[in-house]
Amino acid sequence: MKTVLNVIWLILCGLWMCLFYLFAGVLLCITIIGIPFGLASFRIGLFALWPFGRKAVERRDAGAPSLIGNVLWVILAGWWLALGHVFTGLLLCVTIIGIPLGLANFKMIPISLLPLGREIVPTDEPFTAASFGTSAAGGPQGPPPGGQGW
Repeated sequence: MKTVLNVIWLILCGLWMCLFYLFAGVLLCITIIGIPFGLASFRIGLFALWPFGRKAVERRDAGAPSLIGNVLWVILAGWWLALGHVFTGLLLCVTIIGIPLGLANFKMIPISLLPLGREIVPTDEPFTAASFGTSAAGGPQGPPPGGQGW
């Protein structure tokens, strides 16, 4: 079912949303300061190309730099990319077959607004206790190897 939805998504909105993200990424990568934003735009563009079967999750190691970067992202590119998802989602929800695709567009709005500090993971992959920051016994996990804390 995911493949069918992804193919329909690709035809109706995925390709041109991906092109918007790639265009924004190229514009942001022109400057040295915009390279991290451009890389985030490329990552989201690939997610927008084939979204079903994957999801965006927050990274636990993201801190204040991600927050500051997200504020800059909203100003530079995030607001108009999010508007693209809103507009496309509304158009897709007009038809019965497009409702799941429109809802998927609405679910992509948060990552289009605040992409830094998130990563794209497959939904088929089972999560381990370590991915939630706990040990196998259920208690808090210690600092990662290398001596750096949270």
